[in-house]
Amino acid sequence: MTSSTIFSGVSPISLPAATTGGNSPLTLRDMLFFLRMRWPWIVATTIAFLVLAGSYVLTAEPTFVASTQLVIFPQVSGSEAQRAFAEDAFIEGQLEIARSSDVVGGTVTALDLDNDPEFVDQAPSLQDRAKNWLTGLSSQQDTPSQAATDKGTGEAQPEGERLHDWATATLLNMTEIRRIGSSTVIEISAAATTPQKAVDIADTLARQYIQKNISMKANAARQYSDWLAKFITEQQRGLAEAASALAGFTSNPRDQFKLAELQSATDARRTLYESTLNQLTEAKQRITYPVSDATIVSRATLPLSKARPRSTLILAFAAAVGLGLGLALAMIRHAGDRRIIRPHQIADAAGLPFVTLLATSKRTSNRHPAHFLAAGTDRSTAAYPDIPGMAELSATVVGLRRKRRVVIGIVAIDPGSGASTIACELAMLSAISGAQTLLIDAAAQKSSLSKSIAPHSSTGLVDVLDNGELIQTAALPLTPTLKFLPLGDVEAVTPAIRLSSRRTQLSFADLKKEFDAIFVDISAFSASPDANAIAPELDGVLIVTSHGRTSIDDTMRVIDTMRNVGAEILGAIINHAPKRMQS
Repeated sequence: MTSSTIFSGVSPISLPAATTGGNSPLTLRDMLFFLRMRWPWIVATTIAFLVLAGSYVLTAEPTFVASTQLVIFPQVSGSEAQRAFAEDAFIEGQLEIARSSDVVGGTVTALDLDNDPEFVDQAPSLQDRAKNWLTGLSSQQDTPSQAATDKGTGEAQPEGERLHDWATATLLNMTEIRRIGSSTVIEISAAATTPQKAVDIADTLARQYIQKNISMKANAARQYSDWLAKFITEQQRGLAEAASALAGFTSNPRDQFKLAELQSATDARRTLYESTLNQLTEAKQRITYPVSDATIVSRATLPLSKARPRSTLILAFAAAVGLGLGLALAMIRHAGDRRIIRPHQIADAAGLPFVTLLATSKRTSNRHPAHFLAAGTDRSTAAYPDIPGMAELSATVVGLRRKRRVVIGIVAIDPGSGASTIACELAMLSAISGAQTLLIDAAAQKSSLSKSIAPHSSTGLVDVLDNGELIQTAALPLTPTLKFLPLGDVEAVTPAIRLSSRRTQLSFADLKKEFDAIFVDISAFSASPDANAIAPELDGVLIVTSHGRTSIDDTMRVIDTMRNVGAEILGAIINHAPKRMQS
């Protein structure tokens, strides 16, 4: 006996001997079968990606983002269309000013970020390395200590200046300055590893931007004031000359028209001088008290939660990728799997009239499922565990030949497929139906059937081959309609090979005169050549495969080999099928 458990099964699946040409369409049943068979691949891949994502979420340093909002007052004039265009250009200019190195560098100095490990001497992260690799750059960024020379002169930069430049570049990458919609409001967002640091950076950036704006306006006013001062000097000199000419002509007026002209020129110069003097006064005021074009309308507040990593999004993405990759791997595995998992694989390839699935059941706890047939035990047929599916299989096997007396061999592709157990079950069911049944153990390789049913038998098939009269004593009655012929002591040549020679004292033709059904347990094909030798002497052969273990290629090779020697393959049995295959 090669199986250690009793098999429960489903009704035999009758399939056509050959399928029509073309590929059959994918059905819902096929998809459900695929999911039932390959769900461990899908689940395992999904879980693996979720574990990786969860590890990243748990170990990644959190990042908090705080935002400060400012409103800008564009100083533009002109038509409505001109004002709109000038306003957009003005705000874009202010955004660039806010991103300038003066503003960001001033923030670094104000917050002493050039001494913060988060901003200096920082090894490139895995994300940065991936970005650099994708963009074709070196995956190793220069640290402040590595950037030791100036690009233009090749002279070494002071350490403090290098740290400041590095911190400025890092801070610029950690901030975002944008315009909100088409409004005149801009938002400065800063990211940091702590909520308070993010708030401090955002607010300081806003203040530095306002200071930069004020400084720029003060410098512009100062330059304008200097120009006005020079222009007033010129105007003052011109006014003095015009006044002197007017005074000299007035003392001796000879031409009233010339007098009016000099008076008008003097008044014009005086008016221009006074106007320029007023502008100079206003410019001086803008220098001493400049007004910014922007003001803070909303200061940064402490963020309530981290902005990155986005745990939910990362886990959802990992689950989606894992599910997709798991499906892909499962489909590749399913398409390339040559193991037998569905009945139509054998039926279509070999043209068999039927293929049966039998599922494993733990109905017995010992290692010999046929112990209840042991000779000498007083067991009734009612005690026999009627296994669903086996009765239908027995009726199908017997009905296929449409003969009253048949000899059927049961052979497995590989050892451990349960051929001995199936032979025992079929024999018992045949006997229960009232047919005189003989079960023959011809499996010479590690035959556990004889050890299980008749462990103390002194004669067996080997002896009957030499002396046919011993059949009466060698065949042990197990029930009124069932006898068992154990193997006996095998020497050089196996009983199956001796039976094929037809030079023995035992023949199947003689046995048919006494028994209605004879079941022969044969050694597994891969373990012994007995199947090829004895198969032509039988009325038919049942091929036993193991679900998910026996390959379709090995099965077809065995079937073709046995057919070549004249054996008739009645059908196939897929043993050890999962119970879910019954649905």
